[in-house]
Parts: sequence; structure tokens; C-alpha cells
Amino acid sequence: MTEPRPPQPRQRFQSFDDPSHRKGAERIEALRAALREHGIDGFVVPRADEHQSEYVPADAERLAWLTGFTGSAGTAVILMESAALVVDGRYTLQAPEQVDTGILTVVPLAESTPEAWIGVNLKRDQVLGYDPWLHTPDGLARLERAATRAGGTVRAVPNLVDAVWAGRPRAPAGPVVLHPDALCGEACTDKIARIRAALAEGGCDALVISDPHNLAWAFNLRGSDVGHTPLALGYAILPREGLARLFLVSPEVDPALRAVLAPIAEILPRAELDDGLGSLAGVRVRLDAATGAVALKEKIEAAGGTADVGKDPITGMKAVKNAAEIAGARAAHVRDGASVVRFLAWLDGAAAAGGLTEIAAVEALEDFRAAGGDLREVSFPTISGSGPNGAIVHYRVSRATDRTVRTGELFLIDSGAQYPDGTTDITRTVAVGTPSAEMRDRYTRVLKGHVAIARAVFPVGTTGAQIDAFARAPLWQAGLDFDHGTGHGVGAFLSVHEGPQRIAKTGTVALEPGMILSNEPGYYARGAYGIRIENLVLVEPRTIAGGERPMLGFETLTLAPYDRRLIQPDLLEPEERAWIDAYHARVRETLAPRVDAGTRDWLERATVPLAD
Repeated sequence: MTEPRPPQPRQRFQSFDDPSHRKGAERIEALRAALREHGIDGFVVPRADEHQSEYVPADAERLAWLTGFTGSAGTAVILMESAALVVDGRYTLQAPEQVDTGILTVVPLAESTPEAWIGVNLKRDQVLGYDPWLHTPDGLARLERAATRAGGTVRAVPNLVDAVWAGRPRAPAGPVVLHPDALCGEACTDKIARIRAALAEGGCDALVISDPHNLAWAFNLRGSDVGHTPLALGYAILPREGLARLFLVSPEVDPALRAVLAPIAEILPRAELDDGLGSLAGVRVRLDAATGAVALKEKIEAAGGTADVGKDPITGMKAVKNAAEIAGARAAHVRDGASVVRFLAWLDGAAAAGGLTEIAAVEALEDFRAAGGDLREVSFPTISGSGPNGAIVHYRVSRATDRTVRTGELFLIDSGAQYPDGTTDITRTVAVGTPSAEMRDRYTRVLKGHVAIARAVFPVGTTGAQIDAFARAPLWQAGLDFDHGTGHGVGAFLSVHEGPQRIAKTGTVALEPGMILSNEPGYYARGAYGIRIENLVLVEPRTIAGGERPMLGFETLTLAPYDRRLIQPDLLEPEERAWIDAYHARVRETLAPRVDAGTRDWLERATVPLAD
């Protein structure tokens, strides 16, 4: 017996509507008409807002509105006679399904960058337009080089997608609230002092905070302007001395936050940002290379200041969680684990009964999390992929693509939650009915890579790139691989995708104690099934008896069983079996007291040692 779904109705965090690619032709033609009016020959449409964020407010979903592509990363280049959408390996299957490929060529990033495509397709003397709020100085330099190679030029123009977007949503302006020190673990006054020390060390007089995540962390505030991440949109100018100035989009600022910030900052409307930047004459201003827009650099320089484009020191500080944030992450994962286990127990019965759809699974999981308490939002749109949809790495189910979960298939569900004390992200792949021998082989190889990361011990200074191969080696031995990173950083009631740390071939940042990352290798059989196994892990010091160097390892935070039906024990080494059995015992002991009797029975069966 398993627990039924929690009571309905309740407000949901996730919708299932996609922009229609059927309108792509008329929208791109409208954009081309605007290009002609402005005397330019093309326009670049990145999937970005003015902060270069992954999750953007509805009014910044320009790429989705124009093309129908709903992925979290991509760039469209619209010329008069041709157009391309460049996407990375996560979206090479999804993008052709969502866009009108008759008018828009989908280009995998592995084959060509947007700049390379521009270099080939822009013609001599043509002008390529761009919105200076949606590109960083480095990004603009790449566009300029590409246009120059083609014999063309680039020109800053007002955003022409906005000009043709009828019914564009209004900019959000939700309440901005205080995030308590008990959860932050450090007063904002202490954080500001650390940031100012870093500015002094770097020879800068002020910092423009352009990343809303960094703004939230530095001033211990949270908002609701962006789906899935508790952000308040805006900027800050932080001088080495004197009051900081926060320029927030929302006028709804909690009086408690105003009182806490009054000694160190004044809160102003976003509309006054230009005046704030205009006051920086003679000031050397650090501007974040990753999120600072070209428009910000130009305004600083027009005022007579110097834009020092480099790393925002907040990014690295934010990545290393303190004791309170770590305690919060552990507590959030126990709460989340109980909800996920209740869902998995329910899923077994619902899938076997037949008729379960991908959307129904998403809604059920959200309901279980809401019933578990303290849920603020899902941390990203749940990836709920049955059969071939599971092979689409960042598949986002819509009413148009919703599919029934069928016997003999695999079902992949990648989801997460935002709680006041932590952010979660977990993926489990489950068998519906009897899995094939190939499915079990591939699942076990992915699990071996996942366990290799979990068990890894490495010297201080090791980067994510250096351990990425641990997750891939079991797949490589069979001539297989996956086309995404193995792990991304995760925030503390902030973004589920947080830098600078990552486990990937391109992960060049050294891992430090207190960083939280995902551990998520996968395998994808195009048109058949997908497999991904994901836990979040915490970097921690490790003591090695007789060791000569300081070492690090991972504590696994996520708590939920792996599907034993998909594990092929004879592919596992004894140490791997032992780790899985110990993990399952920990899951059972931690979560059994927190679930109902029916789920507890299911959990006992799901965590039986592999030798039994």
C-alpha cells in the first residue's frame, strides 16, 4: 500500500505550455521587417536577460517567443536570407522538435559557435544588430571579430524583438524580503566588509553588482521576480567606503529589510541606475565579466569612470557555504528525500496500473513536496521523460508532448525544490516493468560513474575537470559517453545552477570545502530511453592515514534509493557494492521515520542489500 496523492487543489509552480513554433515564420518575418526599418541586415537574439541569467522573467523570454525553443541556453542569429539557432549538447534533440526547421537551421555548438556561423553567413558590408544590455564586453568582442572576418560590422540598436512582440508580459516586481541571518550564517555587514577587502586587493574603488544572485547573497535578501530562483532583479553600486546603493526593480521592499540595510545601503528604484552610474567619474569600477552588460561598461566610461572588467569577488565567496548554510542544506535534503521517496513509492503503483502521463508525474511530485512542508518553489522545470523523451537531456514536457509511461520503458525524472534552508536537485531513472539487458548494462555503468565521483578523494587544488573522467570511464570502456557536464554548483536557497565550480571537461575552478555540486552522469539512447542518476554532494576535508597532502572528498546530501531492478551486480566491484549498500542503509534509516507505513514498506524493499 502506498500513500495517495496529497489533497488538491493548490497553486502550481510549473505550467506545461510551450511557445508555438507554428508562429515562428511570421514572427521572424516581423523581425526582418524591423531590421529593414532600422537599416540593418541581421540581429542576434541570445537566451538572456540584462543580467545574463539562466532563468529569466517572462518579459525576457525573447528567444522562446521568437522561435519556439524553450531551452535555458541558445542563440539565434536572424539574417535577411538565413537564420540559425545554435544550441549545446543538451538541446540538440529538443531544438529541432520545437522550432520550424524550414526557416531556422539548428546548429549544434559542437559544430559551430554563433560567431563562426556569423563569419560564414554575414555578407560583406552588412550590419549586424545587437542589444547592448544582452551581451557582455567579451561577448561583443567575439561578435565584432566575427563580423569583421565576414567584411561586415556590428551596431547597437534597441531590442528589435521587443519592438515586434505584441502582448509582451510586464516586467515582474515581487516583494523583496530579508533572508534571516540564522539561515545566511553571516550578517550582510560582514559580507560587505569581505567584499570591500577584495576590491582593495584588486585595486578597485567600487563594484557594480550586476548578478542578482550576488546581490541577494551580499545583502541577505530574496525576491520573487524570476521563476524557480528567489531573486529580486536589480543592481548595486558598492563603493569601498560609504553607503552602497541598491537599484531594485520592485518597489515592494520589506520594512525589516530596509531597517537592516539602512546603516550600509540606500534602496533606490531601478530607474535611477543611470544616475548612479553617472556619478562614477574618476572611479575604477569592477564590472563582472560574466554578467556585466556592454551597456553598463559604456555608461561607466561615459561618466568618466574606468570599467575594470573581471571577476565579481562575490561569486567565489557565495560558492563556499558556511556552517549555517551547510546545516540548512542537510535539513532540506532530509525533508526533500522524504517527499521524493513517497513519490517513488506512489510512482511504482501508478506506473504499473497504466495511464500515468509525464505531466501527471510532475504534478504528483510537486504535490508530495508541498505536503512535506516549507516548499517555496521548484528549483527548475521538472524533467519528466518516459521512453524516448528521456533521451532528450533537458526535455521539458508540454501538453503537446505529454506521453504515457509505458511498460517495458525507462522513466527519467529530474527535479528539485527551493526551501528557505536549501536548494535541492535529484534525478532518478526507474524501470517500468522488466528492463532489457541493455538498459541494465547502461544503467549500471552510469551508476558506477556516479559512485566513482561520490567515493573520490583528491588533493586540495583539484579542479572539476580533473575528476570529470571518473564518471565517464565505465561508459568509455563500452564505447559510450554523454554530452553534458557531470556536475554543476548549487546555491543556498538560490540558483540550482551556480558557478564558478563545476565537474566537467571545462571545469577549471579548484574545488573547495563548503562547495555544493551535483553528481549526475548519464547515458542517452536516441529515440529509445535516457538514464541519469543525480545526487548533490558537499566538498569536505578528508584525512588519509599516512597521507602527505591535504585531501578532499564528497559528502552525499541527497537521499533516495537507486532502482535495484536496473542494477547488474556482476558489473560492480566489491567496493562499489559496499558503497551502494551503505548509502541505501543511510537512506532507509534517515527517511523511514518520516514517511507513512505504506511508503516505509516500499522503502524497506527498495534498499535491500544488493547481495540479497
